[in-house]
Amino acid sequence: MRLNKFLAQAGVASRREADRMITEGRVTVNNTVVEELGIQIDPRMDAVRVDGRKIKKERQEFYLLLNKPTGYLVTLKDPFNRPTVLELLPKLKKRVFPVGRLDMDSEGLLLLTNNGELANRLMHPRYRIKKVYEVRTKGIPSHKSLQRLERGIHLDGKKTAPAVVTHLGSDPKNARIRIELTEGRKREVRRMFEAIGYSLFSLKRINYAGIAIGTLKKGQWRYLTPSEVTHLKKLVGQD
Repeated sequence: MRLNKFLAQAGVASRREADRMITEGRVTVNNTVVEELGIQIDPRMDAVRVDGRKIKKERQEFYLLLNKPTGYLVTLKDPFNRPTVLELLPKLKKRVFPVGRLDMDSEGLLLLTNNGELANRLMHPRYRIKKVYEVRTKGIPSHKSLQRLERGIHLDGKKTAPAVVTHLGSDPKNARIRIELTEGRKREVRRMFEAIGYSLFSLKRINYAGIAIGTLKKGQWRYLTPSEVTHLKKLVGQD
């Protein structure tokens, strides 16, 4: 098994974060610091440690849904001591980490788990996981502008995947729009609207991978149901 996959399944971090830990020299296998990515280990025989702590594969899995308010960072730790989403969660026996991202000024549905392999697959572009947002724009985009979002626009030299865009209503100064994406680029929704000339008053994620935020209030959380967990695993082919 690849080392980063083992660390993900053990609930240490996602595969990407595990790779970062490896490159920082924080991971040892049989008391030897790992110096390169992609190495294979035998979880039954090899002793893996991160920052000196021996890692064992997780037995108990946690799956949570949080309605993230604005003003909280989606990170496990902030060097500037700003509020993080972990402050809104219960004290668990195992550490959970976020599936994907929501920037500090955004709100809405955020999944968290200690199943690193599932988190990694849900974030991987090849699975085209659906994400649905409701935004309020400064100004009222034209139908033609919204069609540009539906077809895809260029960000950082690469065209975004086609989106599903629905105009929910408007008043004289702003519009409410729902947008459905299958990508997860950094600040993608905000940047897409900025590319057609509109900034956002607010951005809220209301659905992730077919799981809806429902009536959960800001700052509240709940455990995913067994059927929801099974649904997520089926989406990405995880037994």
